[in-house]
Amino acid sequence: MFNALLVEKTDDKPKASVTQISEDQLPEGNVTVAVEFSTVNYKDGLCIGPGGGLVREYPHVPGIDFAGTVETSGDDRYKPGDKVVLTGWRVGEMHWGGYSQKARVNADWLVPLPDGLTTRQAMAVGTAGLTSMLAIQALVDHGLTPGNGPVLVTGASGGVGSVATALLAAMGHEVAGVTGRPESADYLRELGATQIVARDEINETTKRPLERETWAGCVDAVGGDMLARVLGQMNYGASVAAVGLAGGAGLPATVIPFLLRGVNLLGIDSVMQPYENRVRAWSTLAMTLPMEKLEAMVVPATLSDLPRLGADILKGQVQGRVVVDVNA
Repeated sequence: MFNALLVEKTDDKPKASVTQISEDQLPEGNVTVAVEFSTVNYKDGLCIGPGGGLVREYPHVPGIDFAGTVETSGDDRYKPGDKVVLTGWRVGEMHWGGYSQKARVNADWLVPLPDGLTTRQAMAVGTAGLTSMLAIQALVDHGLTPGNGPVLVTGASGGVGSVATALLAAMGHEVAGVTGRPESADYLRELGATQIVARDEINETTKRPLERETWAGCVDAVGGDMLARVLGQMNYGASVAAVGLAGGAGLPATVIPFLLRGVNLLGIDSVMQPYENRVRAWSTLAMTLPMEKLEAMVVPATLSDLPRLGADILKGQVQGRVVVDVNA
């Protein structure tokens, strides 16, 4: 028997609690992993609490990320003792996830732990950090280089934004971080932001489809009105990597920035990302992300903290990266 955060539905309301389960309760898969660390993302908050339409069957073990050690493997790519990382593939949503001391998954969903990272550091990165790296890679592939001007990061004090800020700064870019929490300014400066933009300054649409060219690139975790406004402020030929919708799924924009300034809107998906792209992103993360800045983002947690943290992240009250020690 081992511990897991099990979400059960009672009177149509999900309730999460730390419960002992057995290995024969785990879902089908060809690799069993002794989980060491997980983390907390917005999707995890949904799966712990209201479900958000992501969870199809109860009881359920959430946790869309985990890192640990292979215990048993029916796939030649992995053997007992190998360190591995999992993000995405609907694990923690449709398939039991990482909020458990053991997980059973398909080998196709795993990647080897990158050289230079511990399992704890990998979960300080997690889906949020991987998404940030994929977004920055897309911007670089579309011409972003240091010295072109400031790069805007919206939702900068959240998980994606925190890692994006640190990565961009480490790569030599001038970073402008957008936050609605004035108390986060010092935190963002420590990560490498050289400019703090108050959310209220950029969170309203304008009747003008184009404003002064300001940003050389943007990692946007907000969407909605803010993304629409940012599109009209991009430099000629610059790109926005859209990674989230914390501000809404709508986009009240015009096509003018695309037609008159050649602005690119790049969609970033981390869930179904091909293996080769994941390995590339993880390798770059391990080489580029300053570990001391990563550590500064970390909020430690245990399985018993997850019901509270799941509610907090849905309210936008989690700063940085939560690292869950599932064995504590």
